[in-house]
Amino acid sequence: MEFIDEADIVVTGGKGGDGCMSFRREKYIPKGGPDGGDGGRGGHVIFRASHGLNTLPIEMRRGGFSAKKGTPGMGRNCAGRDADDLVVEVPVGAVVADRDTGALVADLTASGQEVVVASGGRGGRGNKSFATATHQTPREYEEGRAGEERRLHVELKLIADVGLAGLPNAGKSTLLRALSAARPKVADYPFTTLRPNLGIIDAGGYRTLVMADIPGLIEGAHRGVGLGVRFLRHIERTKVIVHLIDLCPVDESDPVANYHAIRRELGLYSATLAAKPEVVVGNKIDLPGAPEALARFSKEVGRDVLGLSALKKQNLGPLVGTLVGMVSGPTEGAPYGLDGSIGKGTSEVNP
Repeated sequence: MEFIDEADIVVTGGKGGDGCMSFRREKYIPKGGPDGGDGGRGGHVIFRASHGLNTLPIEMRRGGFSAKKGTPGMGRNCAGRDADDLVVEVPVGAVVADRDTGALVADLTASGQEVVVASGGRGGRGNKSFATATHQTPREYEEGRAGEERRLHVELKLIADVGLAGLPNAGKSTLLRALSAARPKVADYPFTTLRPNLGIIDAGGYRTLVMADIPGLIEGAHRGVGLGVRFLRHIERTKVIVHLIDLCPVDESDPVANYHAIRRELGLYSATLAAKPEVVVGNKIDLPGAPEALARFSKEVGRDVLGLSALKKQNLGPLVGTLVGMVSGPTEGAPYGLDGSIGKGTSEVNP
């Protein structure tokens, strides 16, 4: 399934039905008077957030949505029927903005939340509505009003507790696979991850963590270099960022320099994103020389660094324990411990 996280669309509410011009005509009842009914309202275009979706609808690539017209009024004082509203389901986390003014229309952060993005036009009045004591045979009626038309920009920002950041091939996808039931692609070449992945981690005590893995960042990402800048919005909502560092890069680059490069890109993209709480994790602790690299790295960056092996699933428990405490406070009976044991996530969301 194609992953769509951004679209420019036009939405149009339905036109209201025309009012009716009609006069009552029955045998033995002269001058029956006006009886033209009002037209029905045009349909609204409504966006509704749904947890069952993880990508914007494919129809957003086709230009937009138009609601149906209201039906016209009829004689015998019969009003036209209001058109059904057009309800478009979008993922939780969709942000809707007006393209012409830049104003925020809606930030859909809860399942079931709805917003009318284009109102249907009002139905026109029939000639019955124009009758007065001095104007008893009106021939006036109204046409239905046009529906509202808006140019919108819709983008998806995944809602997750934890966001994974790091260079390509740092092991983010492997870590997500180790902690949850998500199955992102893993390979030994850069940019294996081409779209965000969500994994749900069973943290015990009836608590779960939602973790988002985005494509790897490289220097210049904030200017559009590589793939990461397109997806950085997906970790803007996270409460914690896990910054994953490859302790033994195959290109023999310096882990300290790599760390500062990614931190710089986060800051250049968004000061808010750079200010989020961060857990620094050194990956591939199982490789020869990694423990020494971890000690040097921790000393040079001047902060505590958690060493683990995503591939060998070593020392994952302390990471989950730290994240649970940062996101929602400590949990009794959680299936993780200092030995690195961890409960397996039972579900996944892969856009």
